Amino acid sequence: MTVNTPLCFRGKKILAPMVRVGTLPMRLLALDYGADIVYCENFCLFCFSFGTEVLETVDFVAPNERVVFRTCERERHRVVFQMGSSDAERALAVAKLVESDVAGIDINMGCPKEYSTKASMGAALLSDPDKIESILTTLVKGICKPVTCKIRILPSVEDTVNLVKRIEKTGIAAIAVHGRKKEERPQHPVHCDVIKAISEAVSIPVIANGGSHDFIKEYADIETFQKATAASSVMVARAAMWNPSIFRKEGFCPLKDVMQDYIKYAVRYDNHYTNTKYCLCQMLREQLETTQGKKLHAAQSTQEICEVFEMGDFYEETTAIFEAKKTSLETKTQDEDDEMEDPDVIKMAVRFDKREYPPQITPKMYLLEWCRKEKHPQPVYETVQRPLDRLFCSVVTVAERKYRSTLWDKSKKLAEQAAAIVCLRTLGVPEGKLCEGENHLINKRKREEQERLINRDHGEDLAEPSHKKANFIEETSDMNLPKM
Repeated sequence: MTVNTPLCFRGKKILAPMVRVGTLPMRLLALDYGADIVYCENFCLFCFSFGTEVLETVDFVAPNERVVFRTCERERHRVVFQMGSSDAERALAVAKLVESDVAGIDINMGCPKEYSTKASMGAALLSDPDKIESILTTLVKGICKPVTCKIRILPSVEDTVNLVKRIEKTGIAAIAVHGRKKEERPQHPVHCDVIKAISEAVSIPVIANGGSHDFIKEYADIETFQKATAASSVMVARAAMWNPSIFRKEGFCPLKDVMQDYIKYAVRYDNHYTNTKYCLCQMLREQLETTQGKKLHAAQSTQEICEVFEMGDFYEETTAIFEAKKTSLETKTQDEDDEMEDPDVIKMAVRFDKREYPPQITPKMYLLEWCRKEKHPQPVYETVQRPLDRLFCSVVTVAERKYRSTLWDKSKKLAEQAAAIVCLRTLGVPEGKLCEGENHLINKRKREEQERLINRDHGEDLAEPSHKKANFIEETSDMNLPKM
């Protein structure tokens, strides 16, 4: 049994957060080679999570259904989730969502890229200490896991130290300092003196970052950089991107072995081939013009990448195992569906296609309107998600009868609309399709708009009654779905 002890940030060698690099395969590889803590790449999205039984992972998914953060039990007590945020409550909402699956939460206050600073995130926060304090204090008070932040240095040592002292008072567990100003780039020398001044000014652990260009060429250099900055720990970025075995105290592994180990994790955890290719290109560096490098650049799938590195058999074996596991789970899921099948539920094989309906008009609206007209309680939707394929099914209860589509949909909203269609068609009630002719809900809206304009012309209260608004409000949250 793994004991979940609080994360310690003293005397640690840490994989830095890197966009497009700090995905699950790289984090696991860094841990294998000796890293104590790994940071994921920076995220700015609000998402929902679910477990995947085939991969044995926990996935955090954006509203567009793209997996933005994938993690697993192997790293659970050593991975820190970094996010970009300019809003304390939004940051807390995301932190609460992920905290049970990670070891800590970090706020990015050092990214100088325009996509971050334009949104008042990253390095833009450095000029707003009040906002920094609000975000960090809210997180420290709102979650149980340790909170850290990563900053860049300010134009003067005094200003930087004063900011860090203020940050320390929020109660965070550690602070990572990239020893460059926001306008400086890797070719500029890292300011070890500023990191040292910070280390000597505060009592919380200081994590030194930015030493790959000037200091860190091999494992022993990590300690050299730590001594030069008087920091508690060291965070390694580009040196680890080039060869994650930089964390191996026995010295570097041959690059061929490192890349093959990385590919094994990429296949095992279904990493997108474009991300896998990107990370391998960073490792090859000057070898990109070799025959192998050119083949890698031309690869258009994970299978082709494996063939470049003479790992075609591994890919075939691993995918065969996944397919067998998926088939087994599908059979199990179907058996469970059969056992749970309620004979009283009325079913049809239908889907909701919004192209068949007027803008802003849906079957759910029609069903709600019909229930009110017939003096029935409003419809109740119960939606579940299959872990295997992440599809949704919804059952709607109307007048003590249940209805559902036998077809599973890719989102909760679509599944609910399909259930509403089944109910409406069973009842013989119009569902609002364009082919049905005149749409009374649209006409109702037009009448209400005309009444509102007339009232405005006569100087009456412009506020629309809440009961009228309710006719067109639908539940949109996809969070906290029960799993089938």
